[in-house]
Amino acid sequence: MDTQQLIESGTLELYVYGILDESETKEISQLAKSNSLVFNEIVAIEKAILNLSSSFSPLISAENFEIIKAKLELKYSKVIDMTPKSSVSQYLGWAATIALLIGVGYQYNKLNENQSVLVSTQTEKSNLQKSVVDLEFKNKETATALNIVRDTKNTVVILGGQAVSPTSFAKVYWNKETQTVYVDGTGLPEPPDGKVYQIWSLKLSPVLTPTSIGLLDNFSKNDYKMFAVKGTTGAEAFGITLEPVGGSKSPTMEQLYTLGKV
Repeated sequence: MDTQQLIESGTLELYVYGILDESETKEISQLAKSNSLVFNEIVAIEKAILNLSSSFSPLISAENFEIIKAKLELKYSKVIDMTPKSSVSQYLGWAATIALLIGVGYQYNKLNENQSVLVSTQTEKSNLQKSVVDLEFKNKETATALNIVRDTKNTVVILGGQAVSPTSFAKVYWNKETQTVYVDGTGLPEPPDGKVYQIWSLKLSPVLTPTSIGLLDNFSKNDYKMFAVKGTTGAEAFGITLEPVGGSKSPTMEQLYTLGKV
């Protein structure tokens, strides 16, 4: 094997790592003394590996070090003797090997850190997108509520508290032209579990005739407590009762929370 073939074979790298057996190590050492190309190549390899070792921090755990060491031993089908040798080249070889293991461990840890940062960034992006959607929805709710209150065509009916809840109150915004009805339930307490508020359009004469025009569903989730219900015509009063979830066919008068005449 000529000098160029030796350099390209990778044997000099194994020599620097200290993996060659004693006879091979001795042969390379003797050749380096008489062959300047071989000597210079060995020096270049040692400098490159020492530079590699100085650029990494020793973040690899003892467990990962043993795993990587075992894989190297399996690859070269040899058990590396950890006993220090007096040869300077052997010492440098082992130093380079340890530096290589440290570098591999550092890269492994950095990969895990980068993956964690990526997951965190994606989570933050998803939360931000959700916040933007929620904000847009709330802005639309606000705009809708303001439009209802400011619409001069709406008749505002004040519903006062009744015996079951004297402090309760509500407002009905009724556009008689379009027959649309909105209910402002800000003055109503949170309904208990299994119950829902139901709004009734009432005709008072010749007899009291209640007609359900909707439920105030998802009461706790409606920040503005402004509810769109069914339209109505000819209403003389509006009332709100507390009913079982799903509503009732006729109002439970004992649970009449608010009532107001048009």
